[in-house]
Amino acid sequence: MMENTINKCKDLKLKAFTENIERVLEESAKKNWPALKAIEHLLDLEIEKRKLAKIDSCFKASRLAEKQTIDRFDFSFNSRKEHKARILKLLDLEFINDKKDIILIGNPGMGKTFLAKCIAYAATQAGIKTLFTTTMDMINQLLASDAKMLVKRLNYYKSFDLLVCDEIGYLSLGKNGASLFFQVISQRHLTGSTIITTNLPFTEWGNIFDDTVIATAIADRLVENSEIIILEGASYRKRDKKENRKPE
Repeated sequence: MMENTINKCKDLKLKAFTENIERVLEESAKKNWPALKAIEHLLDLEIEKRKLAKIDSCFKASRLAEKQTIDRFDFSFNSRKEHKARILKLLDLEFINDKKDIILIGNPGMGKTFLAKCIAYAATQAGIKTLFTTTMDMINQLLASDAKMLVKRLNYYKSFDLLVCDEIGYLSLGKNGASLFFQVISQRHLTGSTIITTNLPFTEWGNIFDDTVIATAIADRLVENSEIIILEGASYRKRDKKENRKPE
């Protein structure tokens, strides 16, 4: 009878049930648990296992190479301390429920990418479908797609609850790239959250997209429902080298 029950659990893909049913039934017999308590315990184990599997799946899908956490971020440096409360508030991930965008602006070495990775990692740990990508990698993937694959690729970038587009501003996207970036942002507008990191203020985005009209259209969509954090000051990485590379 136990073998048949285990096989049925396997058919239903109840992995935690399959792994624990014999042990839990033995324990319930020893402790005189009611049948419902034993069933509830098995259900709790199944829920926990599925939760952990979802978290693992979200992290793998995110393309994050590291598990960055905010405890390694030095808030005492430059203007970072002025934004500490706002940054920590982002880690409650409510902005994702609100379909809100986050724009991190600042010179190289100010910790924009690190913060974006911290938020993205926190999102994966909450079971939120997340993708971290550099902007140029995303655009190159789209540019390399034929017509049929392009639709699939655009839908792919639209499908995430949180999309991080890192490093906008270091290289021009060109006219075709700008058009594709506009499509990504337009499709995600008010349907998902996007984090942008950039070294350029909005007034200079025309240089990135080679078209002030597209740049304005993209900025308008991002600004409509967003939080903008401007990190000012010298590069943390340069100070890091001088002080024997303390954690960021």
